[in-house]
Amino acid sequence: MLSTPKGTHDLLPEDLSTWQFMEAMARETFARSNFQEIRTPILEYTELFARGVGDSTDIVNKEMYSFEKGDRQLTLRPENTAGVVRAYIQHGMDRWPKPVKLFYMGPQFRYERPQAGRQRQFHQVGAELFGIDTPQSDLTVIALAYDFLALLGLNNLSLEINNVGCFVCREDFKIKFKALVKPYLSELCEDCNKRYETNPLRMLDCKNPTCKAVYQRSDIQAFLNEDQTCSECQTHFQTLLDLLEKSEISAHRNKMLVRGLDYYTRTVFEITSNHLGAQNAVCGGGRYNGLVKTLGGPDTPAVGWAMGMERLISLIQKKDTLSLDYYVASDDLLSAQVLARKLRQQGYSVDLDLSGKALGKQLAQADKLGVRQVAILGESERLNGTVTLKDMTQKTQTTVPQESLFR
Repeated sequence: MLSTPKGTHDLLPEDLSTWQFMEAMARETFARSNFQEIRTPILEYTELFARGVGDSTDIVNKEMYSFEKGDRQLTLRPENTAGVVRAYIQHGMDRWPKPVKLFYMGPQFRYERPQAGRQRQFHQVGAELFGIDTPQSDLTVIALAYDFLALLGLNNLSLEINNVGCFVCREDFKIKFKALVKPYLSELCEDCNKRYETNPLRMLDCKNPTCKAVYQRSDIQAFLNEDQTCSECQTHFQTLLDLLEKSEISAHRNKMLVRGLDYYTRTVFEITSNHLGAQNAVCGGGRYNGLVKTLGGPDTPAVGWAMGMERLISLIQKKDTLSLDYYVASDDLLSAQVLARKLRQQGYSVDLDLSGKALGKQLAQADKLGVRQVAILGESERLNGTVTLKDMTQKTQTTVPQESLFR
């Protein structure tokens, strides 16, 4: 029997009411803050992610679905920020009034071990803000994320935040950090040893328990607790912390938080839920001031976030499928179809039997579907131009002219 590939899943009708609720709340949140939707291709040139996400990241090295077609390497997008930045450059959005505020929803693809809330084909909702390099714009996108989660009915959330510095002060951090961890390399995993050479900051993102224990040693923690960033980055970050406090958004600084993508600068953050397991982040993001320039555009500050929709779904109370307004039951199919179409043209949701069931079985089917009212068209109703309405909740019925159903 054929089935879905590992790490993918079907979204069945009973699931989609909850998905549609989540998507509607996202659109409402973004509309309130004047974020406009953008839809980028699922398929992009591999070079976009190698340059944008970083060729030292696990995503590029291990997780991308890439293939060759003609003389070009193509990739199913593993994340959406790089694609949005590519579109920002390609379509000259740097000439738009600032800030440029965009959002997206759609599938992403990563070859990783499937687990609860994480699949190989997964969906993200995300927001990107271009053109403003202030702590206030960081606050804007963080508050936007909280507002969306509140509309979903989610609480018990925590904000973890860190300052990873700019490209200049980060280089000094890397030199000092490499000297500090060098004596421990034999205790660290293969990935951390590779990152030591290519991107030592991302060593702190390792999930290996042995490596995590090494990074908790007193000398490393003492180094991390001393802010290694430049005065400008420190001022930006402290101002953001003050703004968050004034906005009544509680934040905890996590010196180990670096995120898994190379393009982040200064602010990085995660919003976590205590209703998930070890992988408890529902939102991740930060500032990426150099990415637009890296991909060939003008030097443009930017900040944004993404949320995994499968993880959100696991936290949202399941929504019931919307019930139908009418079910048309009749011993004459054509008459039922004509009435059903007229009702649909009036904006009602309507279903009917197409298989020729007896009238009693049609009523039973309507009851299973959770229909509010059944419009019964028997022989006498057809002759008199009437319809008998049966209230399936109150179990009452009345006969009215068919024309009274049409506005």
